Amino acid sequence: MFDFDQYLGFLSFLSILTIGFWLMIFLLLFVVPYWLFGNIVELLKEKREAKRAARNI
Repeated sequence: MFDFDQYLGFLSFLSILTIGFWLMIFLLLFVVPYWLFGNIVELLKEKREAKRAARNI
């Protein structure tokens, strides 16, 4: 039927597949929105500072 090496190979394949799946879920649900939200906040701060600098000149 299956040798022990094939069984270990199958288990390692499933482990890597599962780790990759959860990594993609983590990146899409937490890391990417955090990064986008931080960039938008920094962009708004820069625009606000540019308006203040233009008004004070």
